[in-house]
Amino acid sequence: MTTPYQSPTDGPENREQILINEPENEPDSERSRSSVRDMAARIPEQLSAIGRDISRTIERAISAKDDYMLAVKVSQEAQTKLGQLVQAGVFGTRAEAAAFLIDEGIKSQGPLFERVEQKLGEIERLRAELRGLVGESKASS
Repeated sequence: MTTPYQSPTDGPENREQILINEPENEPDSERSRSSVRDMAARIPEQLSAIGRDISRTIERAISAKDDYMLAVKVSQEAQTKLGQLVQAGVFGTRAEAAAFLIDEGIKSQGPLFERVEQKLGEIERLRAELRGLVGESKASS
């Protein structure tokens, strides 16, 4: 009798075949052990790099007078592209690359921001008008 978790072909001959095939997988397990060792060996270097990045970021934040720190989430693709700019030596950090790209994006969308400013002016005018109406109702009560 079979169960939903057991195939009807799970007989002794199939178990032997699985055991016979097992030694062929040993090179893969050796490769994975080797890659784990390689990754473990790189951990101190990566931690050191992270520490340097944090130190630079803190130094910039402390020395910045007109700059503002902003935490943003970016896609994996954006993260990769920012990293490429740093690797190429165009920018010292991903934060510098992101700041540059944000500024350039704002410049390239000038007409949009002009329209937004216009609409914000209209909104503020309407708010003031409503406040005036409410003030008149209070005064006449």
